[in-house]
Amino acid sequence: MAQKFSRTEVKVPSMGGKIGGRGPNRFAPTAKPKDAKDTLIRIIKIYVRWAKSIFLAMFFTVLSSVISVSIPYFIGKTINTFKIKTRTVDTKMLTWLLLIIGALYTLNWIISSLNGIIMLKVSQKLVFELRREFFEKMQKLPLKFYDTRSHGDTMSRITNDVDNISSTIAQTTTQLMSSILTIVGSFIVMIKLNTTLTLVVLLCVPLVALLTRIIASRSRAYFLAQQRSLGALNGVIEENILGLKMVKAFGKQQDVLKQFKEINEKLNESSTKAQIWSGYMMPLMNVINNLTFTIVAFVGGLLSVKYGLSVGTVVSFLSYSKQFAHPLNSVAGMFNTIQSALAGAERVFEIFDSTEEPKDIENAIDIEHPKGDVTFENVCFSYNKSTPILKNVSFTVKAGETVALVGETGAGKTTIVNLLTRFYDADSGRILIDNQPIINLKRNSLRKCFSVVLQDTCLFTGTIMDNIRYSQKDATDEQVIKSAKIAHAHDFIDKLPKGYHTIVSASVDNLSQGQHQLIAIARAVLCDSPILILDEATSSVDTKTEKDIQRALVSLMKNRTSFLIAHRLSTIRDADRIMVIGEGKILESGNHKSLMDIKGQYYKMVISQMGNVKCHPHDKWQVEGNAND
Repeated sequence: MAQKFSRTEVKVPSMGGKIGGRGPNRFAPTAKPKDAKDTLIRIIKIYVRWAKSIFLAMFFTVLSSVISVSIPYFIGKTINTFKIKTRTVDTKMLTWLLLIIGALYTLNWIISSLNGIIMLKVSQKLVFELRREFFEKMQKLPLKFYDTRSHGDTMSRITNDVDNISSTIAQTTTQLMSSILTIVGSFIVMIKLNTTLTLVVLLCVPLVALLTRIIASRSRAYFLAQQRSLGALNGVIEENILGLKMVKAFGKQQDVLKQFKEINEKLNESSTKAQIWSGYMMPLMNVINNLTFTIVAFVGGLLSVKYGLSVGTVVSFLSYSKQFAHPLNSVAGMFNTIQSALAGAERVFEIFDSTEEPKDIENAIDIEHPKGDVTFENVCFSYNKSTPILKNVSFTVKAGETVALVGETGAGKTTIVNLLTRFYDADSGRILIDNQPIINLKRNSLRKCFSVVLQDTCLFTGTIMDNIRYSQKDATDEQVIKSAKIAHAHDFIDKLPKGYHTIVSASVDNLSQGQHQLIAIARAVLCDSPILILDEATSSVDTKTEKDIQRALVSLMKNRTSFLIAHRLSTIRDADRIMVIGEGKILESGNHKSLMDIKGQYYKMVISQMGNVKCHPHDKWQVEGNAND
């Protein structure tokens, strides 16, 4: 369902997604792919990149299957070297057969080891390439993608689903091929040896199918309940960690413990039942295998005594009866696992197929020495077609001018900035910088024109020095410190135990939100771009620090085009122009005094925030009543 977004939040993706999770279980509820055939074809195309290794692995798999099928045959031949009637042994033949069997076992071990190494390398290369391509794709996706999707879900796709493709498909491919070849090869050899005993061995097929169906149907519901309870439990843990201050502030520890206990008990109950039911599989499979073995031995003994069937042939069939049931069980077990992996692959390919940010037009140019003139000409925009956000908005900002955008939440203030920076493209109209339509500019060149400080600041894992230098990688330590001083961040940074070398990140709460914003402002100062965008940049700092920053930003905004977005109107009084945004258009435009004089929308906003305002000559004014600033 389409949603309306009034602003863009640039955040590090949440780690709250269920990352890690349980591995595939053949009795677990399976997410079925919508188009398994196309997904499988795409996976095969990826594997073709390592065609030589894959074909070598397949060759080894075929060879290993042939050896596995031939070993019982030679065991039977070995038994036949013992002549029961004459009570003699063909020692020479026995020796050769034993050497052959030993060589086959050794060769099979070597081939299986080599095959495992090859497939392990291919699967790891696959994970490496898929994650690299996935992350590259993420850099090309528009902000709309991240605004409308769960960050945790995206994280889960690049971790769980990619791993699922590798660990499941890469490994089960050879296992499935080996199982099918073993079943087919064993069947062919058994038919040639004795048809009656072959039919006896085939009795295990319907028994295995019936057992798998019964166990899977019973355990599926419990595994589903287990996964749901596990997800709910993870949610409680995540919320408790993120909201621990609120839990303690409102004294809700006992309520949280009670909630955790209830869900944990459900998880324990469903997990126990799921494991018990799935645990029945192997013991019952052993019962079927042993039953088949017993019947083969009994019928083989009768055929040997009454019809002269060689003992060696009976021994071969006894081996085949064991060998035949195991791959049948493997094939049944791998079906759900492969379906689950294909569903995961489909989720990964869904990201690969997502519409990327439009590429630069042909012959796009770099903007050199931008001055900072900005023009909007009849710009219309909507996040979804049913709800227009901007309707034919037009205005011009001269280089060096400071413009403040005010209005109610969702009016379109941040949308104007998003369009200017081409985080989104306008539905119609034109946006120009220095009389050059931004659509004609290369994105990288365009975005170098801006220094941006958002309300939701983002710090990356690393030192404070690294975070400030993020906008200018080649900046010296002295330049970084100078920028921090201008942003009034130097004092608190200098008091930290490790100063500018203190490690910070978005997920570690070792700095206040206000300190985060000061670092972000220092980053923008260092960027030194001709257009400055401050989106609620001082919303999380105290009044004194806000006033200090405002004084510091006066010099920063000189000779720069500045866009200020603020709900606290005290921060934008000195702007050259204030534009009131509402109803998808510019309702009012002018400086603070002129807008107060006309007593329109801006006047009402000031009154609601500041109390009764009395205007005086020379733009002096005072606040009566409940003044906040």
